Amino acid sequence: MNRLQVSNGLILDPVTQTVKTSDLYIADGIIVAIEHKPDGFVADQTIDATGLIISPGLVDLCARLREPGLEFKADINSETRAAASAGITTLCCPPDTDPVIDEPAVVELIHRKAASAGRANVVTLGALTRRLEGQLLSEMSALQAAGCVGVSNSRMPVTNTLILRRAYSYAANSDITVFIEPDEHWLSTGGCAHDGPVATRLGLHGIPVSAETVAISRALELILETGARAHFGRLSSAQGVEMIRRAKEQGMAITADVSAHQLFLNEMDLNSFNSMCHVLPPLRSQRDMEALRQAISDGVIDAICSDHQPHEPDAKQAPFASTQPGISSLETLLPLTLRLVHEQVIPTYTALSLLSTQPAAILGLETGVIAVDKPADICIYDPALEWQLDTADLASRGRNTPFAGWHFQGKVRYTIIGGELAFTA
Repeated sequence: MNRLQVSNGLILDPVTQTVKTSDLYIADGIIVAIEHKPDGFVADQTIDATGLIISPGLVDLCARLREPGLEFKADINSETRAAASAGITTLCCPPDTDPVIDEPAVVELIHRKAASAGRANVVTLGALTRRLEGQLLSEMSALQAAGCVGVSNSRMPVTNTLILRRAYSYAANSDITVFIEPDEHWLSTGGCAHDGPVATRLGLHGIPVSAETVAISRALELILETGARAHFGRLSSAQGVEMIRRAKEQGMAITADVSAHQLFLNEMDLNSFNSMCHVLPPLRSQRDMEALRQAISDGVIDAICSDHQPHEPDAKQAPFASTQPGISSLETLLPLTLRLVHEQVIPTYTALSLLSTQPAAILGLETGVIAVDKPADICIYDPALEWQLDTADLASRGRNTPFAGWHFQGKVRYTIIGGELAFTA
């Protein structure tokens, strides 16, 4: 294994909320020392990190890599390369692949492909129900044994509440986290925008906030009854945030995340029928966006994810309602979150915790921290570097981003994964 020394970097630890200029020593895939060089340590490679911030590698709670099933859009090789260039060392893949992640063989396929690419760790969520059809429970224990870090039905409906209750009970008894994308199918079907004045003016079919809140309410009741450990992903509304806030205050063991784009865009960005802003859940009102920002500041929301969904160009070249939802967003995850720091929404410690320490804890992983004897998954970035996003420069095969032309401050210079240098700018 490669021995690596990172010299003169500013180590920012979101756990202890400390920052110091120091050296980092890495061997056999783990951090073996901080500050003081171990006896007999001889580095095979040295990185001069003067002026750079050393943070835990980012952990992305939701990234669709399009493999297996949609390799014409992207694949594990291309998207893990994009992740490494963005300082992301671990990606969590939802189960809505083709075939669905509802049996160990699919889990093993994805893990093997990711290991072969060698650019980022990929963990998987298993299907809550077989083929995500909402009818029969999956073999959750077998999926967990194969390496799944949780189970989810993605945005596919489980219309029978009795089946959903049984699924939560099974997950609770097996000590498996349930990952929930709150969506009431009958309220959201056919919709493509927030049900509000902008959608009405543009003639777009709206998705009401109740599509999120009704689903959250049902899930919370079942979590209370079954004792399931649950994570709510991709919140989009002020009402949804308030429900999570109250549930946490009552002592429920739940966590939540938000997509980075929901913190910067709202329904007004649809005014020109910009298909790059077609996402699910939809971009909601300015008030909702501000409530989401307040929720990450208050700690109600535990993590920020990319909700990465790369598309081929044709998927976005149609009338708005006919385009496919989703943003290619791995490479804007850190820049957008740092923008929240610059706008004084959250401090840097909180930003990095939302991107690394807390999502790692949600997934039950040891990564997401900078500490001796912990995995050497590291993001090193230049906090002062100003740059403009050009879609031609994206490493992802998806170019579908509404942030083209945006100016950012802070850019990844090195990414270390398992003690190996996976990216250098």
